[in-house]
Amino acid sequence: MSVEASDINYFDFYELPVQFYPDQDAIKAKFYALSKQFHPDFYANESEDKQQEVLDLSTLNNKAYQTLNNAKKRLKYVLELKGIVKADEAYQLPQSFLMEMMDINEALMDLEFEPDAEKNAQLKLDVEAIERGLTNELQDLTKQFDSNPKDADALLPAIKDNFYRQKYIDRIREKLA
Repeated sequence: MSVEASDINYFDFYELPVQFYPDQDAIKAKFYALSKQFHPDFYANESEDKQQEVLDLSTLNNKAYQTLNNAKKRLKYVLELKGIVKADEAYQLPQSFLMEMMDINEALMDLEFEPDAEKNAQLKLDVEAIERGLTNELQDLTKQFDSNPKDADALLPAIKDNFYRQKYIDRIREKLA
């Protein structure tokens, strides 16, 4: 039996509900327990198939832990799991957000041609303020999602929109650096 990581939901693998803020102590405990259970050294005398299965499960455990232990990876994972975000999706950001970003991108281009420490510092502050607003909005939405599973799916479009706006801001941050 070969285990494909894409076939197994990390939350199910760790016996946890799908949440944006899962219990980190439970994740860590499950990771260590499964690391011990699927340690390849314990299966050295087993068949090649069994050794491969254990190696696959060990790899799955590592990937699950890396994803569920990291807030950004977990956010993307939950959105993909719910089918609301797809790889290489061409998501259309709201026009109002794009207009705001156009001003920032123009300021970035101006700074490329005419460096100005004061304008650069102000632009960084502006971007940080937008980022803080997005982070606060996301936190509110994801906490509502976790606290009310019955109505959680209704929040997914707003969480998705926030996710893509944050990705856009991340790209601007790279340009600012």
